Amino acid sequence: MNSLLKKISEKAIKLADFEFTQEQTENKWLGTKSASENEIQLTEKRLGIEFPTDFKQFLSITNGFSAPNDIEPTFEPIKKIDFLKNIDSFVIEAYSISGIENIGKQLEKSILVGGINQEQYFLLIPPNSTNKKWKYWKFANWHPGEVAHKNLESYFTEVLNFMNEQIESE
Repeated sequence: MNSLLKKISEKAIKLADFEFTQEQTENKWLGTKSASENEIQLTEKRLGIEFPTDFKQFLSITNGFSAPNDIEPTFEPIKKIDFLKNIDSFVIEAYSISGIENIGKQLEKSILVGGINQEQYFLLIPPNSTNKKWKYWKFANWHPGEVAHKNLESYFTEVLNFMNEQIESE
């Protein structure tokens, strides 16, 4: 995953769709210092969950990751990660209406790991008795709704592929 994040960082800085800090531009890296094992464990305890292995790996590489463009979310530092219901309960209410209430139920238990105060979120949805696997959702009203990903690596691979297509079309 580290090499994937490095490639995204390099491509984002090359595309210059966003204004990056001088440090990000010089280092060609959109990440930050990694989260410690203790920070990860304390956050898991605070939330009452155990993060999926790939998300813990991500945090051990970088404790936050800037959005590479205006359609991807910024991944938040671990201290800001919380249940969506504690950050934006309105979106849960909006998706809890008849016909789409299943989306509202998923949002109710989701953990917001990316996109606070942005137009798109990245959510982790913990497993339950009927679904034994974590769900990975990019969620935005402009798509509309959720875009499911197999795991974190598949999400970042899709981001990199999109950026490569942008570079090729220039």
